[in-house]
Amino acid sequence: MDSPQNPRIKPLPALIFSSRWLQLPLYLGLIVAQGVYVVLFVKELWHLVHGAFELNEQQVMLIVLGLIDVVMISNLLVMVIVGGYETFVSRLGIEGHQDQPEWLSHVNATVLKVKLALAIVGISSIHLLKTFIEAGTLGALPLCSAVAAGTKCTAMTEASVMWQTIIHCAFILSALGIAWTDRVMGGTSGANGKAH
Repeated sequence: MDSPQNPRIKPLPALIFSSRWLQLPLYLGLIVAQGVYVVLFVKELWHLVHGAFELNEQQVMLIVLGLIDVVMISNLLVMVIVGGYETFVSRLGIEGHQDQPEWLSHVNATVLKVKLALAIVGISSIHLLKTFIEAGTLGALPLCSAVAAGTKCTAMTEASVMWQTIIHCAFILSALGIAWTDRVMGGTSGANGKAH
């Protein structure tokens, strides 16, 4: 006799339901990617510490922004790995653990989508800030595509700055749209719940 918590599932639904475990290698792959980001962070940090007396303020700021960028992408990876696994694959079984993330207790596909959108806007903001800092080299340095290797140059053009700004604004509008849709859907479901 099956318990109410674990009812017996027919073979075809059981196969379809078990297919969620195909996502496991994807999450394991993201853990490997996070390891690569740790290596990248240590490498950039070493570059910052090693060149502390030679680098100017702008170069230090760009490296620090790069470090922040790596941390934010790593945070995004944690959200996708932990939240995605909990939402789409299986429970982690960490309820009551002292290190359980606060946001994990109320995560679902919609909440995860909003958090990811906001994280992407944050990462895009860091990239745009780096672009604006480097924009001071516009016109001062030749384009890298037009000079020999080893010559000090810039890969930045006015068009690239403009397109990065437009793309960043598109990310912001997308995040606002997702958050607004989530709020409307939440209000609708709440109203339906009260109607019943």
